[in-house]
Amino acid sequence: MKRKLFGTDGIRGKANIYPMTGEIAMALGRAVTYYFQKKGSMNANRTSPVIIIGKDTRLSCYMIEQAFAAGVCSQGGQAIFTGPLPTPGVAFVTASMRADAGVMISASHNSFEDNGIKIFDRTGHKLGDEVELELEKLILNQDLLGEKLGAQVGRAKRIDDVMGRYIVHAKGTYGLEKSLEGLRIVVDCANGAGYKVAPTIFEELGAEVIALGVSPNGTNINSSCGALHPDHCAKAVLDYRADLGVCLDGDGDRLIIVDEKGKVIEGDKIIGMLSNYLMCRNELEKKSVIGTVMSNVGLEKYLAKKKINFTRTKVGDRYIVEEMLQTGAVFGGEPSGHLIIKKHSTTGDGILAALKVIECCQYFKKSLSELTSEIVLFPQILKNVKVKQKIPFKQLDTVQERVKAAEEKLGNNGRVLLRYSGTEKLARVMVEGPSEATINEISSDIAKALEKDMGSIQ
Repeated sequence: MKRKLFGTDGIRGKANIYPMTGEIAMALGRAVTYYFQKKGSMNANRTSPVIIIGKDTRLSCYMIEQAFAAGVCSQGGQAIFTGPLPTPGVAFVTASMRADAGVMISASHNSFEDNGIKIFDRTGHKLGDEVELELEKLILNQDLLGEKLGAQVGRAKRIDDVMGRYIVHAKGTYGLEKSLEGLRIVVDCANGAGYKVAPTIFEELGAEVIALGVSPNGTNINSSCGALHPDHCAKAVLDYRADLGVCLDGDGDRLIIVDEKGKVIEGDKIIGMLSNYLMCRNELEKKSVIGTVMSNVGLEKYLAKKKINFTRTKVGDRYIVEEMLQTGAVFGGEPSGHLIIKKHSTTGDGILAALKVIECCQYFKKSLSELTSEIVLFPQILKNVKVKQKIPFKQLDTVQERVKAAEEKLGNNGRVLLRYSGTEKLARVMVEGPSEATINEISSDIAKALEKDMGSIQ
């Protein structure tokens, strides 16, 4: 069955417009509580499910978190608010506190007008498609849930030490005896969920930190800052003569890094660099790395030279984690900057990934620019085409003709990938090839074909 509410990464949309409304948030709160109550509590002495509720800094989080908590309480659960905390922090706290589920209210890298809800199980892992389908059934048919009356109604409270818990956890993942003393790091928190914890973690490990994007006002999350706009961080790296720059997105689960020369480093280069580092330290079990269909062919060729196996999944860090759990792989990531190190995290974590990048530089005694120059990526372009509905690409005749012609032209020297965004009404056209001119021509041709076919159908 096709999911109606859940996309690639939870439920997402414009705040106060279906499905990202207070009504749906409350219904989901009830559904999550009911579902995990049925599964049985993590704690045998517990009579009702405990649900952790975290959020980023966007204005609509107040509305969504209260509505979700109302749903939890109406179904007899205990809602625990963490306040602003990165997505990986919510996942960690959920498992650490032995809660029954965790919820992150965030639209990640989207603008402040959007919001979303991501759900973690008791182990801190994102839910599988089949569980999301079950939750949708409960959301859309609340009569299945039954009623909680009188003393059966739940409670809500806020706890103040969760930020400290995550900070201690993050610091503990740094794997070298040498501290960060002597390093100057620019940290851009995107005015998002990591605005307090990220600078603190790097400072407490000894680094001198120049903090950017740490003044959230509810509407400036991801606005001209953070992972979406790393040019500001790059400029600061040069201005302050920093050793590197760390750019997080709104919910702190993605990392874009800037080297000491002010160059923004592609996510696939970071994956390649860290894969080699883990291999050299005998920490890359199965000698395997998990990527997605968006991962650059150049990364695959680099890993092959290092005799590291590479497997692709659908786009979304939860699919990478699922493959890691099934195969025993311990590291994976996306070009967008979601990097998962199984030993330390159950989901993408920008702060932990940055610490591993620093470890890597210190281990090899090389600068970030030196290490990443060893990985050569194919030229790649990604074009987004706005759509009103997500029509299967196979039904678009002109598009299919253009794709076939492009693949014949590229041969073994490139590839074409079409996919719909899981969080927005966008068709994504990705082309890799031998030169910028070639991929620009091909991507523009396919994008025009998409607009033509979509226009004729819609």
